[in-house]
Amino acid sequence: MKQHPIFRYLYIYYSFVFILHIINVFLESEILNYIIGLLAVIMLVVSIQGASRLFKILGIIFLSIGGIAFLTSGQDFWKIPIFLTSNMSLLTLLAMLPWMNSVVKSGRFDKSLNQLLNADASDLGKLYPRSSFTTLTLASFLNLSAVTISQDVLSNTLRKLKKEVRNAFISTATLRGHTMALLWSPLEILVALTIFHTGVDYVLLLPWLLLIVIITFLLDSLWGRLYFRKYTYENSISNEKGDIDRKALVKKLLHLLVALALFLMLVIFFGTLLNLDFIFTVTILILPFSFTWALIMKRIRSFWTLGWNTWKASTNTMQNFIVLFISLAFFATGINETAFLDFIQQPIIIFSDYPLLIFFMIQLIFIAMSLLGIHPIATMGILSGVVMMLLDFVNPLSVAIVLVTSSVSTVTVGSYGLIVQITTMNTGQNPYDISLRNLPYALVFGGIGSVIAYLLL
Repeated sequence: MKQHPIFRYLYIYYSFVFILHIINVFLESEILNYIIGLLAVIMLVVSIQGASRLFKILGIIFLSIGGIAFLTSGQDFWKIPIFLTSNMSLLTLLAMLPWMNSVVKSGRFDKSLNQLLNADASDLGKLYPRSSFTTLTLASFLNLSAVTISQDVLSNTLRKLKKEVRNAFISTATLRGHTMALLWSPLEILVALTIFHTGVDYVLLLPWLLLIVIITFLLDSLWGRLYFRKYTYENSISNEKGDIDRKALVKKLLHLLVALALFLMLVIFFGTLLNLDFIFTVTILILPFSFTWALIMKRIRSFWTLGWNTWKASTNTMQNFIVLFISLAFFATGINETAFLDFIQQPIIIFSDYPLLIFFMIQLIFIAMSLLGIHPIATMGILSGVVMMLLDFVNPLSVAIVLVTSSVSTVTVGSYGLIVQITTMNTGQNPYDISLRNLPYALVFGGIGSVIAYLLL
């Protein structure tokens, strides 16, 4: 079914629905929202044919449970489309992300920053923090592409080392650097979901996320420095003098950081000025910001060429996320109309006097579900009822910190997750070896978030 010609033109239909959603955010029309719900039904039916097996199973499970909840709640059948639209903002955001990716690539920031990995270093211990930081910086804009770029460069740079050492280095430095970028990035869907579920302002959340990133980066860099310093290597790529222009690298890095800071300020400014939520503000600013940035860099032609092709290909292959988010919307809305929430909230009530224990339980649930192949987005949807309960007696900021650190930490240990699978493909490692190697990091990363969240109560 994936080879059917219709899958080459799905971006047209998807975009039409997303544009209607953007219009309706301003109009707030119940009629238009219902029409979007009807269109979402068609999106779901078409997309489930092209979704992967895992997402088909998750979608069917969520739709089945949501359907049972809907039937037992006594709702009218005609209301079903209304139950499918609550996650449309998240899907619209996902559809816009490739434009930011494209402007960074058109400006050749990815190639410039990865020269950092080829600068002189006498041992792997010194190379580790640099590799982690480079991946972190790139991933702030490029997300998945950053991991592939960094891993390709490191595989070439470390090709003379033993395979076991090379693989251990790559699967820790790049994956961990990637998670530290995701934790605070306004372009990360898990951050957007956390804000969506808790209602916490991104401005309030950001300083604490940056603090967690700094603490985690320092601890992980110290570990990497000590663990890998016994491995010396000769970097044949950077042996020749003049290979690396450090001033140009610093200039590129500052350019990238200033652009990110400016984007964050614009999101905050327009969100406050127009009274828009965080997810929607990011969504509508990505394209004009990327276009203006490319115009300033005089890269407008390469930006449009790369951006259009990347966006079209990405939007055409959104089936997994469409199946997951639409079925999750039906599941969450249906469950909220039943007494099932009372059942799953009982453990929370029992341990309400021990919030730190609840935080650790949430963290372990995310990791356990991830090891079983459940995407953290789905886990967050499953826990949405628990989150609603927690917000009644726990500081929402603390809940948000726990959710985002717990969910992002699973990126390094999800054996069936995209990042681990990409690393498996690039290095030939067993995905379970990658997960096991990064499990202590995931526990510490989430643990730091839980402790800071507890201190904020």
